[in-house]
Amino acid sequence: MKTLSFYIKKTVELVFLAALCFCLGDSAARIGEQYPFITVSASADGNWGLSFQQEGKPPVANAPAEYLKQFNAYYINQTDEKVIYLTFDAGYENGNTPAILDALKKHQATATFFLVGNYLETSPDLVKRMVSEGHNVGNHTYHHPDMSKISTPQSFSKELQDLEALYQQVTGQPMKKYYRPPQGKYSESNLQMAKDLGYHTFFWSLAYVDWYEDKQPSKEDAFKKLLGRIHPGAVVLLHSTSKTNGEILDELLTKWEEMGYRFGSLDDLVSPAP
Repeated sequence: MKTLSFYIKKTVELVFLAALCFCLGDSAARIGEQYPFITVSASADGNWGLSFQQEGKPPVANAPAEYLKQFNAYYINQTDEKVIYLTFDAGYENGNTPAILDALKKHQATATFFLVGNYLETSPDLVKRMVSEGHNVGNHTYHHPDMSKISTPQSFSKELQDLEALYQQVTGQPMKKYYRPPQGKYSESNLQMAKDLGYHTFFWSLAYVDWYEDKQPSKEDAFKKLLGRIHPGAVVLLHSTSKTNGEILDELLTKWEEMGYRFGSLDDLVSPAP
């Protein structure tokens, strides 16, 4: 099993090679073509990060998919098929989720909503609607803390299990074991703790700055990012608090469909078809 130190070592080696070839001139271009990810370093402790280097192609993440698999963690489906996995982080409700659910229903698209305790407490009817319309509801922790700073299995599990209990109380069903670290902050020990609790951890391969309620992106900026950077197997992160997302989602899904994409479920990453 390859460890993260293996990937870091390889990245350092490639950065050194790139720097050497830069000094030699034309060889740098050939290295850049062969190793377009040389500027990205893997990290087991920190923030999830992506580097988009070619339109329509998957980004380079700061931890490789091969490394993440040992923790039942994912950020992309490594496929050439034009399939998209829609996910929404929901820390609170501000009136935009109904329009998002309407658009998903119109396009028969299944999404995963990663919820926190506040959302379940204040918007139980919307949670029930998510479930009744066939969407997955995942665990975004009860209090939305920086989970990378939680070092004990007891404290880590409490954040997830308290939300599980509230979800079952609201819906009458057990919560699916899908986990997304708040703010994308994680550590290798966190990934292992989640796995030990039976969870699958989901990062993302496409997102844009849509979470500032008082500084929403324009429709044009949203389409530029979300259409230009879409790629096969993309796990897309959007925020249900975004007014822009509520307004554009129907049109956005239509445009992705026109590009030849279909909408899959995170279930397919966990249990791929034979």
